[in-house]
Amino acid sequence: MSTPHFDVSAAAPIGRSAFAEDVGHYLSLTPRQLPSRYLYDALGSDLFDAICHLPWYHVTRTERLLLRAHARAILGRRFATLVELGPGNGEKLATVIDNAALDGPLTAHLVDISTAALAAAMRTLDGRPMITVVPHATTYEQGLADVRRDLHGGGRTLALLLGSNIGNFDQPGADVFLRRIRDSLAIGDSLLLGADLVKPEQDLLLSYDDPLGVTAAFNRNLLVRANRELGADFDVHRFAHQAVWNAGASRVEMHLVSLARQRVRVPASRLDIIFEAGDTIWTESSYKYHQDAVVEMLGRAGFHSAEQWTKDGFCLTLAEAI
Repeated sequence: MSTPHFDVSAAAPIGRSAFAEDVGHYLSLTPRQLPSRYLYDALGSDLFDAICHLPWYHVTRTERLLLRAHARAILGRRFATLVELGPGNGEKLATVIDNAALDGPLTAHLVDISTAALAAAMRTLDGRPMITVVPHATTYEQGLADVRRDLHGGGRTLALLLGSNIGNFDQPGADVFLRRIRDSLAIGDSLLLGADLVKPEQDLLLSYDDPLGVTAAFNRNLLVRANRELGADFDVHRFAHQAVWNAGASRVEMHLVSLARQRVRVPASRLDIIFEAGDTIWTESSYKYHQDAVVEMLGRAGFHSAEQWTKDGFCLTLAEAI
């Protein structure tokens, strides 16, 4: 089975035509795939927020504990600009800001293709003194370029890629993306990278296939979105959620599995396809790391890892652009 290359940074901003084109392309591949960026419509973003509160999903809680404990060290280099790629609901950045001893104003640029996520993050960060928040409803790559263009030498920049978002890329894609981040920064700027670490298989699978079925709803909502926006006729009840730990590739995979032979039409994508029972749609990959591999990956991209903090199978790495 080939590895999907879900490079969210290189994608065009999401619109109906881009969604239709991607659905037509990725569902025509073998194996059938859909890019994980399309999981995050308004309902998908809300469902992911719910996932973050589940007792079986430790990434968000553990990362927040690390951010709270090390906030002063993270912001201790007197950054003037923060750029968070994929801010979610803004609580991670709020945790850093609220627990650091700020000694001057900060401009926080939030970059996300999900307008719902940006709106939530803006609400979370609203009213905090000394913080100016600027949203960018675009791709990571374009957002970085926009911020870089608008900077005028006013101090150091800290880019943040948290929530183990780096795990959505395969290794070549991660290397390319981290290099793009490095190229958008000046020497002496920094990157704070959150990465989920390899854990026992059962713990990993519970994180992506919870007993309450919230992750299953998150995954199947991708079909609901295709029905709503593209006129597709997916029968959501005839697709099951499946999470698989691929130890050889060090990733958790999410799939949608056809429960019966069925025909699906997607008019906007000019698709008319047959799913046999057991056929799958690969919707997401989440790569897991070892600590030394994170340092090596950052080094290949042009960063020196200055600090690394770990807790309960998650690590934060503060790295400097060199």
